[in-house]
Amino acid sequence: MFPVFRTRKQIKYPTPMESIQKLLRTAIQYKASDLFITTGAKPALRIHGEIVPIESHEICDKKTAESYLLEVMTDSLKERLKESSDLDFSIDAEGIARFRVNIFIQRKGIGGVFRVIPEKPLSLDELGLPEQIKSLTQLESGLVLITGPTGCGKSTTLAALVAEINRTSKKHIVTIEDPIEFIHDNDQSIIEQREVGTHTSSFDRALRASLREDPDVILVGEMRDLETISLAITAAETGHLVFSTLHTSGAAKAIDRIIDVFPPNQQEQIRTQLSETLEAVLWQNLIKTENELANGKQRVAALEILLSNHAVKNLIRKGHTHQIDSVIETGRKEGMQTMKQALELLRTDHLISEKNFTKYLPRDSYRMEE
Repeated sequence: MFPVFRTRKQIKYPTPMESIQKLLRTAIQYKASDLFITTGAKPALRIHGEIVPIESHEICDKKTAESYLLEVMTDSLKERLKESSDLDFSIDAEGIARFRVNIFIQRKGIGGVFRVIPEKPLSLDELGLPEQIKSLTQLESGLVLITGPTGCGKSTTLAALVAEINRTSKKHIVTIEDPIEFIHDNDQSIIEQREVGTHTSSFDRALRASLREDPDVILVGEMRDLETISLAITAAETGHLVFSTLHTSGAAKAIDRIIDVFPPNQQEQIRTQLSETLEAVLWQNLIKTENELANGKQRVAALEILLSNHAVKNLIRKGHTHQIDSVIETGRKEGMQTMKQALELLRTDHLISEKNFTKYLPRDSYRMEE
């Protein structure tokens, strides 16, 4: 038996270790979100957002790190690592859990991060997301974006949206992911999941093919480049409901990010297309909770919610996206909220501390009136 976890400073680990499975089981036991294995450091877990080293484990030398990480890789993955020096994939550790894996080469040697994926997607209610988010699953077409930093739960929110559609509607859903994380079983809908590098060579190739596969809903794991973004907008424009993610810190900034990807001579056209297709942007942060009022949750989501209306469409079309924050602030009756308003609700409910309220408050909010 592993000892009970009582401190974030140290995790005891039984020795000797013979397999990475023991480390993966330790991650599950301590409810970690991630396991880190890298040359030149002790294995570590991310627990409630904090990095916790496994103190009783020796520092991994190159040979030890390689033995752990190569254990989970097929020969084809090892070849891809040699060619690219980093790769993403997912694994099912039998009897343990499913993990999203990133393996890379760094200055000291090989390294890897294992993200724990729940056995099945959590529902929107289980995630505690605002009720107006559920209405996005009832859209017939358009573009819905989830934004935020790495590790903020974008993939979890996307999976919950897909699961809600699967539970309530008879749709054909195609997901394009790198790698596949949550596994969806058909319920009311038919779901087909494609993994970049395994089932297709790229996001844009799979997205282009999906338009010929009669989908109702398309999930694009990440809009990484001009071609993928352009195709996603076209898909939304031609009657499909498209979900995707971006790495931005603000709902309005997501719009600027998309437009800025395109050359100047195309930006006016993209503004017009976005004004007609964009349905919602969610900017998400995960924040550590403070007490038992969180009902056992260690982190809660704070969401800025932008829902497209006439004013938003007009501002996008005219290139006045800097004014969208004001529309969000005054659009509460329509279901919108700023990040500041989301944080204030969590603080009022005593779910987050004053320190974390200030930490996650957007800098622009300091200059706005209370």
